[in-house]
Amino acid sequence: MNEALERNRVQIIGVLFVLLVTAGGMIYVRRPSPQAIEIIEPSPTSVPTPVQLAVYVTGAVADPGVYHLLEGSRVEQALDAAGGATAEADLNRVNLARRVHDEDQIYVPAIGEENPPLPSGSSSEGDLVNINTASRVELETLPGIGPTLAQCIVEHREAQGPFGAIEEIMEVHGIGEGVFEQIRALMTVG
Repeated sequence: MNEALERNRVQIIGVLFVLLVTAGGMIYVRRPSPQAIEIIEPSPTSVPTPVQLAVYVTGAVADPGVYHLLEGSRVEQALDAAGGATAEADLNRVNLARRVHDEDQIYVPAIGEENPPLPSGSSSEGDLVNINTASRVELETLPGIGPTLAQCIVEHREAQGPFGAIEEIMEVHGIGEGVFEQIRALMTVG
């Protein structure tokens, strides 16, 4: 057998060489084509411009006036902008955590003050908020009444019927004497 290999040695090497070149060519042809790498630059994100609200702070504050606050600000920040509450201020009757809205009037009553003045432009019963017919949005115009309390008033009114007197609004969960004193002069039952 060694003799046969020696005689055909050149042919065997030739066949092996052809097989090796053919296999290499097939591997080269079947290889996946390279994909171009695409670099995607991140798009610049726009920074939203903060919305400014104008609120009128009056009553027992150091410097009453119109102040510009950022959207999402609270009554506490509005009072700070007005120089803070005076020593006569009854802060128990002011919801310092309430969010302010554009064109809000924030009145800080003095200790012992019975009824806070009506907001400017409100001088007759026709300008009062009728708590039996007011929409949620209209109820939110009352100081100390935000979206949640306004919705509670509407739901209470729908479940229990119309209010017979303004004092009955204190039956609504979340409205205590402090809030009631803030809105007493601003509402009616029609």
